Amino acid sequence: MPPFVPVILAGGKGERFWPVSRLACPKQFLCLDGRDRSLLQATADRLEALAGSWADLWVITAEHLADRVRQQLPHLPEANLLVEPVGRDTAPAVAWATLEIAKRYGQEAVVGFFPADHWIADEAAFCHTLKAAATLAAERGAIATLGITPTYAATGYGYIEQGDAAGTYGDLSAYQVSRFTEKPDAPTAQAFIDSGRFSWNSGMFVFPAQVMLEELKIHAPGLMQPILDQGVAAYPGLEKLSIDYAVMEHTAHAYVMPVAFGWDDLGDWNAVERLLKQPDDKNVNLATHIALDTEGSIVYTSNAEEVVVTIGLQDVVIVRDGNATLVVHKDRTQDIKQAVKQLGAEERFQHLL
Repeated sequence: MPPFVPVILAGGKGERFWPVSRLACPKQFLCLDGRDRSLLQATADRLEALAGSWADLWVITAEHLADRVRQQLPHLPEANLLVEPVGRDTAPAVAWATLEIAKRYGQEAVVGFFPADHWIADEAAFCHTLKAAATLAAERGAIATLGITPTYAATGYGYIEQGDAAGTYGDLSAYQVSRFTEKPDAPTAQAFIDSGRFSWNSGMFVFPAQVMLEELKIHAPGLMQPILDQGVAAYPGLEKLSIDYAVMEHTAHAYVMPVAFGWDDLGDWNAVERLLKQPDDKNVNLATHIALDTEGSIVYTSNAEEVVVTIGLQDVVIVRDGNATLVVHKDRTQDIKQAVKQLGAEERFQHLL
């Protein structure tokens, strides 16, 4: 079996967790699940165990976040930290990191890419799944994606449709990908669920380095050739492009492995309720919260000495961090990103981003 080399994608903004998540400290550096490890640290812990050592775990991040990665992952070798001078979405990140890994480990190495900000419930099942996906990738020359078995008709995720069966790996079934679909409306999402053929797109991919590099040359030559010629120096001239658009929606090597190990992409503040809500509690309190007739709400403060008092509220999110306060109905948390964009349009609010 070729070596397995995991890579953490740690360059996101996490704008829907504003004001706690900001440009200099996006959500992957935060502890949002009630534990004392950040999302990045928890991701690294899982993947370091799979890699076998810190020497074989890689992280790719943005220039302004590199020092914080170093602080949170002190055991990560400096040579394994790839720093992008500008953000260009996931396709350039995958291309550059895969190229560097192929140089060190050979083109047969199996590479895995993982967002830094996901929550995993069953880490043993996660590890078992990754070993199965690595076997699928190595034996079939597959670009294997982990498809999360849906638990409800989500409209905030992309979906993957299963095609022909491709065998069983480590007791997990694999399928050729029939198609990728962007975030659907509610009726379409329900139809996907009812068909039993769709998984949520987790954004986690496993593949032999050589296969991905060849597919990038075929489907995204305008991206791949500059990186081959110039390495990271090509970044400023590259267009923003996701790996889904660049390769996954075009390649004939895409396979999906439906999995269920307890997963959440922590897309906005409602995720905190999904993780931490207790049946007997009326609210999720990550703060000193005095509630009078308030129910179904999420309250967070970054200062443990602050007190939040609410009266007669229902289904709201209240977040206090430093000199910024967010109050939003739980149905509108996806719009936080738009509010942050509006803040950024005014110079007097730049320090709040």
